[in-house]
This record gives sequence, C-alpha cells and structure tokens, in this order.
Amino acid sequence: MKIIRHIGSLAFVLGLFTAVFAGIPWYMIVADNPVLPWWLRIAVFCLLGGILVVLLTVALEQRKNKTTGEEPLPTEPDRKVLLLNSTALPDRGITEILGLVQGHTVFAIWLGKDLSALVRLILGGELTEYTEMMGRARAAATNRMIAQAAEMGADAIINIRYMTTSVVGSAAELLAYGTAVKLSE
Repeated sequence: MKIIRHIGSLAFVLGLFTAVFAGIPWYMIVADNPVLPWWLRIAVFCLLGGILVVLLTVALEQRKNKTTGEEPLPTEPDRKVLLLNSTALPDRGITEILGLVQGHTVFAIWLGKDLSALVRLILGGELTEYTEMMGRARAAATNRMIAQAAEMGADAIINIRYMTTSVVGSAAELLAYGTAVKLSE
C-alpha cells in the first residue's frame, strides 16, 4: 500500500511540475490555438490521478487500522512503570539509571476536521479537533516511551518531558522522553 501511495505521489508531482513549468508557458506562447497537446493532457491526468491514488490508499489504510485496532504494546501485563516529571521519589531510592527512553509520533487530522476547525477559528471557541488530535498523539508517544522502558526492565521513568512541533499544515510532531530507572524496594 505504501509503494502505491509513493507512485501516486510521484505521478502527482510529475504532473504538477509538467503542467506548471511546461504547460503554462506553452499556453501563453500558443494561446491562439486552444487544443491541448498530448503531453499536457497526460500531465493533467497524472496530477489528478496521483491525488486520487494517494487519497484512496490513505483511506484504505485508515479503514484497515480502524478494523484491526491499535497494536498491543510489548509490555509485560503485570509490570507497571511509574511516570514522574520530577527527579526524586519520596519513599523509594533510585538504584540504577538505565538511560534515556523516548516515544515519538506525528499526527494529523483529515481535511474535513481541519475545515471545521477553521470555522471555529473564525467564530471562536475551543478547537476540539486539534485538542483530540494532540491528546491521541500524546497518548501514542507516552505508550511508546513506556514500552521502551519496560523492555529495558525499568520500574519508573523520571524527569518526563513533552515536546511538540508543527510539521506541515495541521500535522504535529510530539516527542515524549525521560530517564528510565530501577527503584529500590
């Protein structure tokens, strides 16, 4: 599915550049002859077909992910990893520092939700679409960080921090990181 999406993206980019950098100059030079040449027709079909292929593959992947659900985290069912944003624990000491653990994700919302958020931006109010998106991103990044700490045999993750960055449009990158440690009993 990913390869098909890449082929669609490539067709879109090739069609776009051909239409913009060759088609528009051609049309300006030969404006009195409205018949489109074959190469410009192919470029337009590549542009539109590429968009269609990318949209269909993303929709199919999202539909597949909804039916299969989220993949389970590779953590032990009985193990609980304590999460702290401080460096000290009140009743327990740190016996071993295992190292940095992190969870990372990039989330985006689909165009329909993006448009409804734009209306809310104009009218005012909470942008619930983005609130939900960032909540899901934070949960995914935190779960990945916990899974990494559990694989290391950690009892806790201390000094947890979250960083977020806008990637493109309404997509946001979220990084959760902290220090995995073993605790005294």
